[in-house]
Amino acid sequence: MSSLEISSSCFSPETRLPSSHQSVEDNASEPSGKDVDDVQEKPKDIIQFTAEKLSVGEVSQLVVSPLCGAVSLFVGTTRNNFEGKKVISLEYEAYVPMAENEIRKICNDVRQKWPVRHIAVFHRLGLVPVSEASTVIAVSSAHRAASLEAVSYAIDSLKAKVPIWKKEIYEESTSSWKRNKECFWAAGD
Repeated sequence: MSSLEISSSCFSPETRLPSSHQSVEDNASEPSGKDVDDVQEKPKDIIQFTAEKLSVGEVSQLVVSPLCGAVSLFVGTTRNNFEGKKVISLEYEAYVPMAENEIRKICNDVRQKWPVRHIAVFHRLGLVPVSEASTVIAVSSAHRAASLEAVSYAIDSLKAKVPIWKKEIYEESTSSWKRNKECFWAAGD
């Protein structure tokens, strides 16, 4: 069984949702033959969209498990340049209900492909200054290969499938919405 905790907060009125913590349990039955510790600690998927600064340490701690010898992380940060322009921040928007649903699907895909324990996917919305994290993905597993491969798959899938939009804000008071070239609906443009 897997539980899902979701907390959402956004800037734009179109996508603003009240902060909430919602747990959803999947109806899959527990495999037989597990020891007592496995049954007591159910795998969980934690998804959060927030305007608050992301703490890599806190997200990492959410997936720590005594059953696991590996925690793998992806941290996406705002860089200070793009194609010769000085970037001062990024601004992210998302259609949160759809974004949460797509991330749930990614978590399910990860669990079908690798034996992982916990998955946390946090994404920042609103302004993200240079060097701050916009995305943190953490995955725990018994051994490193599964969590490393799962994290790589999760960020690639997030960029390709999740409706999150990014605007680069440049030093010269200009900005540009960026098309995600990896996104499936942008193919063929």
